[in-house]
Amino acid sequence: MATAAVTLRPAQVWWSAVRPATLSASVAPVLVGTAIAVHQGGAVWWAGLLALIVSVAIQVGVNFANDYSDHARGADKNRVGPVRAASSGVVAPELVRWAALSAFGIAALAGLVLSVAVDWRLLIVGAACLVAGWLYTGGPRPYGYFGLGEVFVFVFFGLVATVGTVYVQTRHIDALTVLMACGVGFLATAILVLNNLRDIETDAAAGKRTLATMIGRQPTRILLVLLVAAAFTVPIVIFMTQLAHVTIMAMHFGIPIASLPVRTALATTAAPALIKALRRMAAAELAYALLFTIGILL
Repeated sequence: MATAAVTLRPAQVWWSAVRPATLSASVAPVLVGTAIAVHQGGAVWWAGLLALIVSVAIQVGVNFANDYSDHARGADKNRVGPVRAASSGVVAPELVRWAALSAFGIAALAGLVLSVAVDWRLLIVGAACLVAGWLYTGGPRPYGYFGLGEVFVFVFFGLVATVGTVYVQTRHIDALTVLMACGVGFLATAILVLNNLRDIETDAAAGKRTLATMIGRQPTRILLVLLVAAAFTVPIVIFMTQLAHVTIMAMHFGIPIASLPVRTALATTAAPALIKALRRMAAAELAYALLFTIGILL
């Protein structure tokens, strides 16, 4: 890994470690939550902006923390995929650790402002987000190494991020919010499933017990299909139970975008193809959020 990365400039290594292609997982829930707030007539621009800062900063922090922890545990030795900063030989691992802490600090500061302005109980939620983000691959027993990464992504980048965005703007949570939080969470989880599917052999060799290494490639593929299918079932449920407006069904225009990475995952084990599939799934989640926004605002 280090030999392959020495020709890269530090800025390139840092940018790769941010994993920009997957940042849709933190942007999509805020976009969906803000669209719901607008629909309910209670959108507050500064609260939505702070929610976006919290969400993106936590994801960047998790990415840096994962980068550092995987290097420290030797899980990056034979890893395929984007360059990791800590194991690149270009950036000092301790700098990656400090970058993770700095990102979490930005999230904490923005979250503190939201909590003081909206509801002090959000401090508890924010603290849980930060602790969960660090312990994902950090600490003595990282739960990301015990098959719980998918649960983390669904809860925090689906339920918490979407519901939280709506709440800080409207101080109200309804069934529509929870349903869309699940939809966003399903696709965010699908991104991680693709990531772990790509790394299944190298993670197993390094002793990193992701859900994919625990259940195997074929069950992981089935899980991926179920997650995407569940995400696109959500607008049908919304149409039948919450908003009988045909524009909500516009979300189904995102199916061709999401189906392409699924087909790739079912057809190949090649890492380069799965890397592209992961990026396409991230694009599918963003398209899902945009189509919902258009549908509900129309």
